[in-house]
Amino acid sequence: MAISTQKIQIVDGWYGEPAEQHAAGVVTLLEMLNLDPATLLAAKNIARTHGKESLVKLIGEEPAKLLIGYRGLRQAQAKLVREDGGLSVSGQEEMLRKMLLAFGDDLRVVLIYLASRLQTLRWITQEKIPMPAPWAQEILDIDASLANRLGIWQMKWEMEDLAFRTLSPQIYRDIAKMLDAKRIEREAFIEQIVARLKEELSAVNIAGEVLGRPKHIYSIWKKMQGKSLDFANLYDVRAFRVMVDDVKSCYAILGIVHNVWQPVPREFDDYIARPKPNGYQSLHTVVMDEDGTAFEIQIRTHEMHQQAEYGLAAHWRYKEGAYVGMATPAKSSNTANPHHATGTHSAQVAYERQIAWARQLISWKEDAWEQLKHHEIDDHIYVLTPLGKVISLEKGSSPIDFAYAVHTDLGHRCRGARVDGAMVPLDTPLQNGQTIEIIAVKHGGPSRDWISPDRNYLRSHRARTRVRAWFNALDDEEAGQGSKASEVKVDLKSDAKPSTPAIVLRHSSHKQVKGGDVLVVGVDSLLTQLARCCRPVPPDSIAGFVTQGRGVSIHRRACKTFKGLLERAPERVIQTAWSQSAASDSKNDQKRVFPADLAVTGLDRPELMRELFEILTRQGIHVIDLRKSARKGLAQILLTVEVKDSEVLRIVQNSLEEVKGVTQVRRR
Repeated sequence: MAISTQKIQIVDGWYGEPAEQHAAGVVTLLEMLNLDPATLLAAKNIARTHGKESLVKLIGEEPAKLLIGYRGLRQAQAKLVREDGGLSVSGQEEMLRKMLLAFGDDLRVVLIYLASRLQTLRWITQEKIPMPAPWAQEILDIDASLANRLGIWQMKWEMEDLAFRTLSPQIYRDIAKMLDAKRIEREAFIEQIVARLKEELSAVNIAGEVLGRPKHIYSIWKKMQGKSLDFANLYDVRAFRVMVDDVKSCYAILGIVHNVWQPVPREFDDYIARPKPNGYQSLHTVVMDEDGTAFEIQIRTHEMHQQAEYGLAAHWRYKEGAYVGMATPAKSSNTANPHHATGTHSAQVAYERQIAWARQLISWKEDAWEQLKHHEIDDHIYVLTPLGKVISLEKGSSPIDFAYAVHTDLGHRCRGARVDGAMVPLDTPLQNGQTIEIIAVKHGGPSRDWISPDRNYLRSHRARTRVRAWFNALDDEEAGQGSKASEVKVDLKSDAKPSTPAIVLRHSSHKQVKGGDVLVVGVDSLLTQLARCCRPVPPDSIAGFVTQGRGVSIHRRACKTFKGLLERAPERVIQTAWSQSAASDSKNDQKRVFPADLAVTGLDRPELMRELFEILTRQGIHVIDLRKSARKGLAQILLTVEVKDSEVLRIVQNSLEEVKGVTQVRRR
């Protein structure tokens, strides 16, 4: 079926170009980047309006997925465009977010998008169609910035020059005239320097390619602005590039260049030892000839040149092998570790490239927002799954927020998290660009602590809603089974006064008990809560301390904090005890559990956390919080677990002490 030659709207919403011509132009640009066949096939069909199922039948699943991703971004962009061709502040932020998330699904969508934008630029320049200034400015601020972050020099410079030509036509013409006026003189100078460089390489038997490097108009103007120089004093209008086979030859040639010509102070950059954030590597130096004419020389390997011209797109070159897309996650319920996906070296390399590229996209988003001067209202962060997918979260979000953003079930089963490979507490605020790996149990639900108003486990409304819905469903199920609030009689201590009235407390059948199974002597309906400093569990010996505004805090009598309170304010200590129903239910009712803290000390080895979790999972122990630190080869791990009584806790302690390398397991 032939593609229609009707005029279509390309991304920006105004400029029509024959469909076949646009598609052909996009394909040519992507072929320049040596993209894989699936990407090229998607580009060839860029103007099709078929639905997803029809596209899959027509061009295959992978190209169709790329095309659908590009199309969704184009449609979203068209909705946000103002009549003058620009975007509002909120529109700019929304567009950047949509672009970033769309790119995160498959990074080849980025390249189709950039190629389509550049083809549109070429079209309207060729046809001399007036370009709205806001649109041209966004090309500079957003699209060229994106190409730069990804290191795609070929696209970056052309976007910049064509957009700059629209924004500042007179300055563009002035610089072009100055370049042309000195063209014959400059070409003679370039020919002379190229010949000398080739002679020097031949003398030391180094095979290499020497070229005069063209300087682009927008970069010339930027250099004039940044260094407050006039055109005559710009040394890198005369620029050269030397490409060799290995890094050793790069530094050898640098020594030769500095021996032949006088180096200009403070104009040397070693981007081989310290690559740019987008992966660019090269040696840059500025030297002067006998007449005092300064010129720039760049020295790099052929591989570095491929990176410099095509950036991270160079990793998708199908000539070097089949495209390796986002790795398939291992089918494990405990972790989304990408190293389990294929177990091959090529898969590991593809994974590392995926993460590196995704982080460049996040950095680009921050660059673009800063450039647009509206960064103060951007209230989102962007983090990565272990397979490189970008997840948008509110600032201050925790690993549990992340887990719920990926999937509700993963959020429910979350028990721990690694951030950039290191274990962190579940209430740790996440930062831009971090890679988050969730440790989950096979079966389980959330903790009520996650929605506690005095804890910082959850930031997002979505996550809080999911947790509340889980507990609401649990409560409804228990109510349907006839589980009702029960009355509990007072369990008085032997030294209590006979005339002291019995207290009747009501408690719900929630999974985690907050203190409703504790009896307080002498006060009716007094609020009680289990102290977090010592986490009492039946049948621990307990006592109560009357707080200011938070009812009675229940402590273990051996608690250090309680002993301090007893010394400072003995008049506020009251007698308490576990109710008979709490004691009996702790043995018989699996749904009634209490939080307890265990401090584990052991040798810090890679498999320690996995082995600890395996034991806890086998024993059906629910971990609701985890904190880990390591120093001098020793790991300190604090686990908050849910148990029905202290006997179960003792069994858990004994089991954990059997793990290889564990030196101590104590209750806090």
